Amino acid sequence: MRILIVGNGGREHALLWKLRRDAPDADIFATRPNGGMAPHSRAVPIVPTDVEALSGWAASQRIDLTVVGPEGPLAAGIVDRFRAKGLPIFGPTREAARIESSKAFAKDLMRNAGVPTAEHRTFRDLPGAEAYLREHGAPVVVKASGLAAGKGAVVCATVEEAVDAARSMLGDLAFGEAGREVVVEDFMEGEELSMFAVSDGTLPLLLLPSQDHKRVGEGDVGPNTGGMGAYAPVSIVTPALLHEARTRVFEPTLRALTADGCTFQGLLYAGLMSTKEGLKVVEFNCRFGDPETQAVLPLMESSLLELLATVAEGGSLRGRTARWRAGAAVTTVMASAGYPGPYEKGKEIHIPGGLESDGVAVFHAGTTLEEGERLVTSGGRVLAVTALGADVEEAAKRSREAASAVTFEGAFFRRDIAWRELARAPGSANA
Repeated sequence: MRILIVGNGGREHALLWKLRRDAPDADIFATRPNGGMAPHSRAVPIVPTDVEALSGWAASQRIDLTVVGPEGPLAAGIVDRFRAKGLPIFGPTREAARIESSKAFAKDLMRNAGVPTAEHRTFRDLPGAEAYLREHGAPVVVKASGLAAGKGAVVCATVEEAVDAARSMLGDLAFGEAGREVVVEDFMEGEELSMFAVSDGTLPLLLLPSQDHKRVGEGDVGPNTGGMGAYAPVSIVTPALLHEARTRVFEPTLRALTADGCTFQGLLYAGLMSTKEGLKVVEFNCRFGDPETQAVLPLMESSLLELLATVAEGGSLRGRTARWRAGAAVTTVMASAGYPGPYEKGKEIHIPGGLESDGVAVFHAGTTLEEGERLVTSGGRVLAVTALGADVEEAAKRSREAASAVTFEGAFFRRDIAWRELARAPGSANA
């Protein structure tokens, strides 16, 4: 089997890692692979967003399955182009990908479908947004409507903070075109959850829920990032809560997308808030999350490849299930000094030999192999160090220890990933 992975970050490395285990003899290609992907895939010298070039290359190479990792190519219509050429590809069409590429579209869709989410207003002009904020008050969340690499949401405790956030997006274009339209929504209190569902357009096959840590600092302080770590499973996710997620979030959303003429076939990610009133949607993504993928996939015992190929070929997931190993996984993201602000690249990375044995995996995100040997940093989030354990406490300890063994100049990471889960553990002062 010949598989193409589009993308070259930590999520794509985790997808490669899992697909390689599902199909050891497969010929796997990756677009400009990072330093961790390169030894385990064949490089395709095409940027992930060059839809036309990639579709032509995939046709010429007779690729059996293409798996799209990041949101950019999906929003650019890579699935539409591949399908037009009769090429099996896993991911939603450009129109369906609006569930992520336009927060305004997603909020309106949820409102019309009765999917629970925070009340919101959408603005394209700063005076209108400022007037609303001063009348509405705080706390609120100000979001760039377009794609902003996971950094376009600002939680504002005061009206002035909210006005400043709106001004930076609409006036200063801090997020470029993504911020020409902003969504202002009510602040929701509760605990966040990440849920993935593989969808054939009708049925959502839910994967193991996880929890992401967005803030850069320990104790969940500082600015939002693309994600500083994640863990799975999450103990507050009961069978009843899973049923609620399926019936009140995923199924009505899929029905609404189909009714809107854009059936969603791919990976639907729901960022959820568990509130006193029940689950509410924080956001939708049209692809696997990062770094949640790095925590979820190492726990998956059944084949991911079979699910992705079934959807890519237009098949049904009816009767399909996913199996999970016992225990837990925790992934700790190692970042460059300065992230999520400006940072330097080219710092040499040292990963001790043998570190990745016995339930530890190092997924590369912002790394490059120079001259095929010297591993250096090339991004803000550099590595995701995942460890398995009998429970979250053991997995978190092993993940921290493994991350501590990896070095590069300016490296930092949060040492409190899974802190909420640990606080609930028997014997904890907060349990």
